[in-house]
Amino acid sequence: MNTDLTPSELRQRIRSGEHTGNTSGYCPGYVQCNMTILPKDWANEFLQFCQQNPKPCPVLGMADAGSWEIPALAENLDIRSDIPSYRVFRDGELEQEVSDISELWQDDFVTFMLGCSFSFEEALISDGLEVRNVTENCNVPMYRTNVACTPAGRFSGNMVMSMRPYLPADAIRAIQICTRFPAVHGSPLHLGDPDLIGIADINKPEFGDAVTINANELPVFWACGVTPQVALEQAKPPICITHSPGCMLVTDVRNSKLAVM
Repeated sequence: MNTDLTPSELRQRIRSGEHTGNTSGYCPGYVQCNMTILPKDWANEFLQFCQQNPKPCPVLGMADAGSWEIPALAENLDIRSDIPSYRVFRDGELEQEVSDISELWQDDFVTFMLGCSFSFEEALISDGLEVRNVTENCNVPMYRTNVACTPAGRFSGNMVMSMRPYLPADAIRAIQICTRFPAVHGSPLHLGDPDLIGIADINKPEFGDAVTINANELPVFWACGVTPQVALEQAKPPICITHSPGCMLVTDVRNSKLAVM
């Protein structure tokens, strides 16, 4: 992994097809975003859903209808090609995963960029806490839970949560650190018994990869930006495009700008 790349350099590599796969651990110090693209007549309801559920769906930026640029997040951005992998949903069903959506682009598409937990991972590592998915060079494990989101219009569903294991004392420190970053999911929502939030098997995440959980470690769960994909499956818009789990937009915005002191 080349951690010396600038966000612009990484986006260029993604655009050219040189970089594929997840973006965790790349461009330390910079904000990474989840993405959702919807037709304009669905956009207002989705925005309301995000506003009602800021923990899993913190909005960091929006593009005008038809635009593939968000200058406030990144220069020379092309939303159609600067994410390693996209998921295309039609009527709520996953149709395909592709590396470029230029041929699918519509003039009425509205793009939402949402905060991602990869941003607070840097703060955890800087404080001396291990982030297991980074150590094991894999995607963070993400799980469907029984924790309901607040419905808005046609959008509803249960929350997806990401997990990182910690010893109890480190879990407390992780909570303290992440509370400073509400724009990228903030403090965890649950720690301990996964069954209490509807997770039957901690070793079988629905998204991402399983990681090692050592003796005496607690699984710690954060709200996850894959949550909108569950809501989209239920709302069934005619077309929707998201990032593939773990494959984010890396922006030019510093993580430090999101911290609340």
